[in-house]
Amino acid sequence: MPRERLSVVVTRRLPEVVETRLSELFNVRLRDDDTPMSRDELAAALREADVLVPTLNDRIDAGLLAQAGERMRLIANYGAGVDHIDVATARQRGILVSNTPGVLTDDTADMTMALILAVTRRIPEGLAVMQKNEWTGWAPTALLGGRVGGRRLGILGMGRIGQAVARRASAFGMQIHYHNRRRLRPEVEDALEATWWDSLDQMIARMDVISVNCPSTPSTFHLMNARRLKLMKPTGVIVNTSRGEVIDENALTRMIRTGEIAGAGLDVYEHGTQVNPRLRELPNVVLLPHMGSATLEGRIEMGEKVIINIKTFADGHRPPDQVVPAML
Repeated sequence: MPRERLSVVVTRRLPEVVETRLSELFNVRLRDDDTPMSRDELAAALREADVLVPTLNDRIDAGLLAQAGERMRLIANYGAGVDHIDVATARQRGILVSNTPGVLTDDTADMTMALILAVTRRIPEGLAVMQKNEWTGWAPTALLGGRVGGRRLGILGMGRIGQAVARRASAFGMQIHYHNRRRLRPEVEDALEATWWDSLDQMIARMDVISVNCPSTPSTFHLMNARRLKLMKPTGVIVNTSRGEVIDENALTRMIRTGEIAGAGLDVYEHGTQVNPRLRELPNVVLLPHMGSATLEGRIEMGEKVIINIKTFADGHRPPDQVVPAML
């Protein structure tokens, strides 16, 4: 007698090819519209399904997990970051958590370089001139930016994405520096021609560009606080394609407004969609709507990882991308 198919609830619309494959393999309930589930809807899904497929917009905290039904055994997150899921509480309740690591490394690193170039070469300001039909022709001193070649890039977090950023920036002629919880192995460091700084403060004070590529954890919350932001050169630029909570957004806004920092490129924000309105007004700040992972190829690969995790679990094995509290 064939085994009953797992009941799977997906909280957001996914690429069509991913939804089709999920429907072929499991008893899946897809989202009709592309809006986040309410807390009540998430609670109902946790009560009724075997597997929940959430995204970073779905906060799965201890209160929600307390409402999980006996069937709920796997939270197969669609995304690499799991700071929105209480992994420890899930484990205590016998619910496994998996994610999709490594898929979006190149896409996010590409966007990091795009932001570095956009800020240093004043690309949005040039776009605005063209869109307003205000361009009167080439001029020797118009919209002068800065050359990235020869600049010092300080990478905060040298995991997969940080290393991918280092490889790209090196090709642009930037000097690679980094701060990480653990120093890279000598052969990796040598291949990247990267200089390790044990002191984050000392690195920040000497860099031309800071790239934030570390995960969101209690220890990285406001890692770039007002004191550390003040260490940056007045000509320095900071970009963030990781998690908004790593930077004190209000302090950053104040310092850019007063000229203490030359500019910023941000793809993530401390309070989600509630971006500091003063930040929006600054011409030397490039703001993107969390597009770092937004490639069709990447999103399909994320879906494939979710499917593999669920299928492996359904077959009675440990999901290959299981997340445990010790990893966080």
